Formats: sequence, structure tokens, C-alpha cells
Amino acid sequence: MNRTRITLIAAAAAAALALTGCSTQGGTAEKPAADGEKSSITDVKIIVPADPGGGWDQTGRAMSKVLTDDKVVKTAPVSNVGGAGGTIGLAQLANEKDPGTLMVNGLVMVGAIETNDSKIRLEDTTPIARLTDEALVVVVPKDSEYKTLEDLVEDIADKGQEVTVTGGSAGGADHILAGLLLEEAGLDSTEIPQKLNYTPNAGGGEAVSLILGGKVDAGISGVGEFQQHIDNGTMRALAVSGEEPVESLPDVPTITDAGYDVVLTNWRGVIAPGGISEADKAELVRIVTEMHDSDAWQAELESKGWADAFLTGEEMDSFVEQNVEDVTGTLKNIGLI
Repeated sequence: MNRTRITLIAAAAAAALALTGCSTQGGTAEKPAADGEKSSITDVKIIVPADPGGGWDQTGRAMSKVLTDDKVVKTAPVSNVGGAGGTIGLAQLANEKDPGTLMVNGLVMVGAIETNDSKIRLEDTTPIARLTDEALVVVVPKDSEYKTLEDLVEDIADKGQEVTVTGGSAGGADHILAGLLLEEAGLDSTEIPQKLNYTPNAGGGEAVSLILGGKVDAGISGVGEFQQHIDNGTMRALAVSGEEPVESLPDVPTITDAGYDVVLTNWRGVIAPGGISEADKAELVRIVTEMHDSDAWQAELESKGWADAFLTGEEMDSFVEQNVEDVTGTLKNIGLI
């Protein structure tokens, strides 16, 4: 079967198709503000559209720390607005009047907008930057009977709803990965939703509690969200979803090496309210670019196991256009929308 290769993205998503004027990697704003136009932004506030503990939350808090410690801005408070795959936070962003607002987002919103029939779409926001790329990891509780990824996937294909899997929001990267694994196991788009007993969560902390409490049989999330629990032995990693093994989990095979021809990575970035001025947009790009170029941000990437995927401008637009098409098609192919 042909390998399924998807870099799952959404931070600028369809908004980037219509809105340009950001910078390319490491650069400054491509489109200058109108003559005499100045930004009103002096500080930023960061919205994390998920509960504490997950990858979006980690991203938002890492940004806040670097932005303030390096004095890129004076203040960068973080607020959590969890629920519905980030679409509750997306609705709040649509009503936001402060142009200095950045909202963390990622692939989850692509599926969540569809599965929740959200009235607010990514087209209604202003893309700022893509930040990171991260492999996912499939884990089980430390005492699980599942020793390999094949053990788990084959049991789901055989027993269906008796086997429970948890992860992030419905339609998000974690959910998609579970569906792709079953597709590779030979199930079709009508069988996958019937077989897959997936418990979505609004934040990584909830998934961790379910796994550690033995309430579910397996979990899927970004490596950074489960790393400490793998390290301390309370979770066992079965496989990672990237092209290559993850440096922080050198003994854990890729999903491909484990026998399933799937390569999938998750993407995170930031957007701003729709309709902000070109000057404010350029200033937000400048702020995020300065953060990205700092030693402190590079240290955060290394400590969290995130790949540096910084991108803005037209290159991001093209990347997003192709990947949104791929992700939407995949969601349909595996019966999730």
C-alpha cells in the first residue's frame, strides 16, 4: 500500500490562501505598511484555544516566556479557552478588538471546523507564522498487554469498540493518525468509524490522566506532551509518526518501521484577529520573528523536541494550500468527516 505522508497543518490554514504580506523565513514583513501608518501594538496577549497541558498550551507558554524574558515585549499573558478542537477560542478571536492578540493553533482546527460546523473559519483570521513541526507518539500504560504497535492495531481491528484510544480533539492529528493506522491495517472508510473507539480531549492533561489512570488502552499525542511520562516509566511508547526516529526517544521505532506505511507530523503556529491593519500585522510578524531568532526560543525547541518549522509569507501560503487539501481529503477517506 502506498505510504501515507501528511504534514498536518492549520496555523494559517485557508486564511493564508487569501491573506499575504508576511515575511519569509527569518525575514521582515514583505508588504510595508501604508505611508505614515504605525502599529499600535506595544505588548501581546496569547490565547491558547485548549485546556492546560497539551501542545498548544506548551507552545503558548513557551512563547510568553521567551517574549518577556528577552524583552521582545513587556508583557505576554496567556489565557486558555478550551473546547471543540479550538473552535470556541476561534470564535473568541473573531470578536477580539485588541490587534496585539496572538492565538496558537494547528491541524486540530482544520478538522474541528468541519466536525463542529463552525461558523467562524480560519479564513476569518490573519495568519502570522508557522512555528513548529512535531512527530506524534503512540503510547500505552506501563502495564499494558500491548508490546508492539501491531499488537494494538490488530486488536482494535479485531475487537473494535472494546479497545479505547485517547488523544486530542475529534478530527485532529491524533484522531487522524488512529484512523490512518486502521486504514493501513485493511479497514475501509465505513469500518474505521465503527471500529475506532476514540476519546477526544480539550487538552493534553486530560489525556494523560486517562492513560495513567488506566481508563483507556492507548493514547496518541505529540512527543513533547508524553515525554516525561515515557521517561519516568509510567507510559510505554510503541512508535513515533515521523520519517525518522525522534532524538529524545532513540529506541522507539517509527510507525513505518513498526509495519504501517504512515508518516505524519503535526504543525503549530499563530494567527491574529481578522481585519487588523497592515502595520499591526507587520509588527506581529516582527515580534514573532525576533522571538524565533533568539537563543532562548531555540533552547525551547530543543527541550520540547519540536522541529523548527518557521515560515511566513507566500511560501507558507503554498504549503498551506496543498496540505489543507491533503488533510481534508484524508479526513474524508478515513470516514472522520
